[in-house]
Amino acid sequence: MEVPAELAAGEESSALPAAAALPSESQPTPAKPVQITVVTAQELKTIKGDVSATLVRVEYNGAILGDSSKTDVLPDGTANYNFMTSFECNPDGPNSLADVAQKPVLLTVIEVLQKEKKQKEKTVPLGQAVVDLLPLLQGQCSFKVSAPLYAVPPSPLESLHPEAKGGLEVTVCTEEPLLSAAQLSNGNLLSVTLEAAYSVPEAFLPSGPPHNYMACLQVPAAGEKEFPLLFKNGILKLAGEKEPFPRPKKWSLANIMAPGALNIPESFIVGGPYEDEDGELNKREDREFRIQAESMKRIVWDMEKRCYLDPAAVVTLQKRITQCQYWPVEVCRMTVAPASKGKTSEADKGDEDKQIFFHGVAYINMEPLLCPGVKQIRGAFRVFTYQDNKVFEKTKCQHSVFRDLRTQLHLTKEGPWTPGISTSLSKAFPSKTQKEDKEKITKDKDSNRRMSSVPKIRLSDASLEAENITNLSLEEQPYVEAGTFLMMEIKLDKALVPRRLREDLTRRVEQMIPPRPPLPPRTDGAKKAVEDYHNRVTSIAVSILSECRELFGKQLPDGGATDPQTLEEQKRQLNFELNKSGKYFAFKEQLKYAVVKIVREKYQKTTAFETQEEFQAFLSELYVYLMDQMHVALNQLLFEEAALPVPVLRMTEEQLWLFAREAEVNKDYELASVYHQKRLDQDQRNIQHWLDYGAFRLLLEETTKAQECFRQALSLDPHHIQSLLLCGVVAVMLQHYAEAEIFFESACCLEPSSIVAWTLSGGSAERVPEAVEPALAFAALKEGATAPASAPKAGESSAKQVHPDGQSSTSRDGQPAAPSPVSGLSRLPCTIFMKTVEFLMKFNAIQFVHMALAHELLSFQGGPSCAYYLALARTCLLKEDFSKCQECLREAVRIDPVNPNVWAQKGHLCYLKRDFGEAKECYERTISFVEDAADVHFVYLRLGSIYLEEKEFGRAKQTYLLACKNSASCLTWLGVGIACYRLEEMVDAEDALTEANTLNNTNAEVWGYLALICLQGGRQREAEQCYKYTLKLGLRNDSLLREIHAAQQRFGFGNPAF
Repeated sequence: MEVPAELAAGEESSALPAAAALPSESQPTPAKPVQITVVTAQELKTIKGDVSATLVRVEYNGAILGDSSKTDVLPDGTANYNFMTSFECNPDGPNSLADVAQKPVLLTVIEVLQKEKKQKEKTVPLGQAVVDLLPLLQGQCSFKVSAPLYAVPPSPLESLHPEAKGGLEVTVCTEEPLLSAAQLSNGNLLSVTLEAAYSVPEAFLPSGPPHNYMACLQVPAAGEKEFPLLFKNGILKLAGEKEPFPRPKKWSLANIMAPGALNIPESFIVGGPYEDEDGELNKREDREFRIQAESMKRIVWDMEKRCYLDPAAVVTLQKRITQCQYWPVEVCRMTVAPASKGKTSEADKGDEDKQIFFHGVAYINMEPLLCPGVKQIRGAFRVFTYQDNKVFEKTKCQHSVFRDLRTQLHLTKEGPWTPGISTSLSKAFPSKTQKEDKEKITKDKDSNRRMSSVPKIRLSDASLEAENITNLSLEEQPYVEAGTFLMMEIKLDKALVPRRLREDLTRRVEQMIPPRPPLPPRTDGAKKAVEDYHNRVTSIAVSILSECRELFGKQLPDGGATDPQTLEEQKRQLNFELNKSGKYFAFKEQLKYAVVKIVREKYQKTTAFETQEEFQAFLSELYVYLMDQMHVALNQLLFEEAALPVPVLRMTEEQLWLFAREAEVNKDYELASVYHQKRLDQDQRNIQHWLDYGAFRLLLEETTKAQECFRQALSLDPHHIQSLLLCGVVAVMLQHYAEAEIFFESACCLEPSSIVAWTLSGGSAERVPEAVEPALAFAALKEGATAPASAPKAGESSAKQVHPDGQSSTSRDGQPAAPSPVSGLSRLPCTIFMKTVEFLMKFNAIQFVHMALAHELLSFQGGPSCAYYLALARTCLLKEDFSKCQECLREAVRIDPVNPNVWAQKGHLCYLKRDFGEAKECYERTISFVEDAADVHFVYLRLGSIYLEEKEFGRAKQTYLLACKNSASCLTWLGVGIACYRLEEMVDAEDALTEANTLNNTNAEVWGYLALICLQGGRQREAEQCYKYTLKLGLRNDSLLREIHAAQQRFGFGNPAF
């Protein structure tokens, strides 16, 4: 049986891998067989009605795995093959994980024609299908697909109806997973889709010799290796209709005879709004240009390349993006000449030195892939003329990728290399397999023999005079002149930086508020009037009893009873004394106001009576009611139960610490001082309270008061290391060097292993020449500036520990501390100076921080660290040196772009500069990281305020609820209340504002929003009361005050002035 030679051909016989399994240094793994079973074919008669017998051929990675036996086609168009074959997946062999990621199994259904006498059976390709092996890299050991079978045109000039296709039922299985559990969880899959190049130069014409339009992107592997992804055979299309959406992505296969089989199953280019793209030309002003370019002359690839990244390659990828965010994608055009038969002629030998034309480059910003949860980049990227110096400056790539591909592309002869429009190559790309070639081509065999039949690249005369140009004019930059741009998509199977899962906070606000003891009920209206009457009667009764005791004594007569005559006599005497002293009329006046309130509130009588009879009837009714209520009040007095005590809310030390830090960040230092003093009032013997108060005084540059606080802490425990060190620090600030030496020496003696103590002692000794011993110890520490991991820090005493973020994790009473208002250090510092900076930043000793940072700068051997720039940025932010802070943060982002503290600090900088748009982006990135920033509480507060300002009330509510869940405060619940009020969720708004008022009843803004809620609910008395407190506490929010006044005018109440 003879099979057509074109079916025996493999893929493009280039040694360039279509995808790369980026290798690691792991141990080699044994080959694993992959079994492929072609079960049946359906609807074959839809392709060709008179087909009677077929066979199926299975190919993979350019090799024929086998042919099935000839099978008859049933009348319904079904053919049962049940053909089984396999290949071995070998990480180090030809069928590697790279091939599994990129190359599909190719299935060809071949019609077997009836043979005539004395003739061999003839075969004709009927249809082709492909099976994607990607599920094997997603953890599956077996899967079953129904692959569409696309018809093969009888000749290249004929075309078939796109729906004329059948199907093949195929199963793929392996005995064990191709990837280990570690590879599956830590590896990744990178896919790059090159869609098209738009607005191409006018010189790109369909006439003349054929051209090969190519693009190439290098993907970093483990170590210093790089693997190129080459996109070839771009199709030049003239002006006309736009490319449709969605449209299928295509395989980069060369031996496909059925055009439909080039489509990757279930993989489409879907497009989208320009504004949602990640690249360039996505602004509103670019829209018209983009629309025009998409319908003009263009080059279309629609091709996808894939790379399997093992865990080591994933780390390398992230590291490379960190080092350089822009990656070059090179484009070019090559002229292809027809292949010639026989040996190379003398004329052909003159063409050995080939060149590429229109050598350009686009710069892809890969930095978005380091954002938490981001897995895809898609957008338009401008193309510029390739210039070595420009590319190196932008991407740190020293030379063109096409030079690196000389060996793989069989470019063996060296030729001139000139950047710009024309770049010299010494050989052409290998051709596709020609139909005339009847022999099967295997990998890397007979490559020298085939070089004579590859297509030649013809050179234009102008290209021979290309010069090494560094500054090209506009005429010499065709891509820039035409405005060419590439549409590309880079996609990962898993995000490089995982994103924090969104928490479900849809429950009602009241469910998040901690339970509190109920306050005693308060009455209003008629009930309040009756209660006031009871209180007045009780008060008068107590006064009359006092008079009785003065007149008649406290003791009853013998037997405990009084005869009626004596009782009447005492009553007359009491009336006389009350009238004589004027107390009787005083008691009447006291009751009068209470009775008037009952008449107005209980009986709603505010106007004069029309008749005397009506007036008398009312007086009778009122008298009876007042007498009844008087007896009720007297019974309550005689049998009074103990009143429930009003619950007193006692703030914890952690809450007071958090409230103080919030006030410091908001620069409300008076309120911060109040909270610090409340902490001291609760426990004056707590060392940490005094240290925190002293740090607050250092923040205000009140060194003397800070010294008093630190000395008070030292008096509570003379062996407390932190107190000793801080007393020494303030002594140096006050230029009391002798005292400072005593404090530092004591700390070093008590804690000889304290790195911070020795560093501070040595640093202060540099200011005093006669201090020899500390200076020598300091010099010894500086020689090995890396602190031993086992050495404890200065703060590691029995009192507390210091965390890398600069916050104390526990105080002397074992309570957790509050978050820091600004970013701390994200990684454990590795030098003695950064450990010292960490300690000093916590207590706002900025002067010493600069000293330690200066020593850290001198001790660098590989450049400053991210922690160094973060600490320096924080000091600049405290001093409001925004320009210097921005420079430090730019370097910190460059060194560690996945550090949440870096983005939090950058957000604070933008927030203080009132660049709320940039601050919002930084804060959103910060809270997207799985790891919390050191100051995430303040990130939530400021991000929530930005959402409120931009009227994104739903997102504001969610953000403030996250803050409440982590560390609730008056400000967090106030944010929830405002967001709920704007969303017209009045119940939740009142609950949240009530909780905010419970935590701090001196916040005028809380009272203001409570007044608005009471106005909305028609609660006049409460609205007036809230409004009074709003004014009394001095509301500074003018817009809120205007809103309250407008609501009062609209509802007609709420302002006592009405």
